[in-house]
Amino acid sequence: MKLLKKILLGLALIIGALLVVALFVSREYRIEREIVINQPKEQVFNYVSHLKNQDYFNKWAMQDPQMKKNFRGTDGAVGFVYAWDGNDNAGKGEQEIKSLVPGESVDIEIRFQKPMEAIARTPFTTTAVSQNQTKVTWAMVGGYPYPCNLMHLVMEPMLGKDMETSLASLKGILEKDQLTSNQ
Repeated sequence: MKLLKKILLGLALIIGALLVVALFVSREYRIEREIVINQPKEQVFNYVSHLKNQDYFNKWAMQDPQMKKNFRGTDGAVGFVYAWDGNDNAGKGEQEIKSLVPGESVDIEIRFQKPMEAIARTPFTTTAVSQNQTKVTWAMVGGYPYPCNLMHLVMEPMLGKDMETSLASLKGILEKDQLTSNQ
């Protein structure tokens, strides 16, 4: 019985400590990554502003090859919705283009349904570095209420790494297109 009391006391102390830490963790998060692609800004923007193209570079969109997808609206235009329902890794949800500044930025709202409900924004911006180089910045912005905001401590490194992988794939795709179009 003493051992059980010690275990319960230990668990209570751990939970208490986590709740105290959560008081000091921001309720909002912003994860951002960028990459320079050797292509003109217009070409890069035209690619990232079409959500269906995420099937080719977005690590999360490739989690389940058998994923069911549904599309509403015109891809690359405000109001376009890309919905998915996949395995445990891919989850279920939808993303919608909420605003678009041609050649500059596309603001996407993601509404996750499974494995847990959440809403986040994932804006893409394109900035010309030179005539044939474009910096792509991709962010994920959202928040969780206390005490779920503790997840922010693990989200940045985990999601940031996936974003870096996806941006490297995007770069490979767009720069490969450059090589094949020049031959």
